[in-house]
Amino acid sequence: MLALFLSAFTTLFVVIDPPGCAPIYAGLTANATPRQAFIMALRACLIASGILIVFALFGEDLLGALHIELDSFRIAGGIMLFMIAIDMVFEKRTERREERAEKVRSQQPHVEDVSVFPMAMPMLAGPGSIASVMLLTARAKGLQETLVILGALGAVMTLSFIALVAARPIIRALGSQVEAVITRLLGVLLAALAAQFVIDGLKAQF
Repeated sequence: MLALFLSAFTTLFVVIDPPGCAPIYAGLTANATPRQAFIMALRACLIASGILIVFALFGEDLLGALHIELDSFRIAGGIMLFMIAIDMVFEKRTERREERAEKVRSQQPHVEDVSVFPMAMPMLAGPGSIASVMLLTARAKGLQETLVILGALGAVMTLSFIALVAARPIIRALGSQVEAVITRLLGVLLAALAAQFVIDGLKAQF
């Protein structure tokens, strides 16, 4: 059972990639208070865990009933992530700037909730992690092995939460100028990741 746990943990850790998601989360929540960022990180991890558990237990039946392929998740998720990446690279759109200025004047700073999208899905519970957890549970023999795999998923999501919470203070400690540069750089990397999602989906389809 330990070998199964380690195998499942390693697979899910590599696919979900908590260290890779953390700095992107820090960039998306740059204007949030520590409490807001903590709550969004917790919510993102809980929602992603719920999504992955549902797909682990009922994924094949669910997708089959809806006639949806995982490649469709890749393409749709890639397009949506690309839109987020553009916002990160070019900072704020004019309408957002005006809205935030009005909120600041009323001492109620506007903070966009990124816990559901893009953090919970498709960053944490993306096509790769959904496919991986479905494959792992499909290979499990009996309830005990299924629970071991779900335990490995829980461990990875716990590490993901710790990584998301820790990323913001680390990046902020570097200073506002460095933070701005890192945010734009991460936006470019996120755009590349989004493009890769779309390319992978199109390759698998055609």
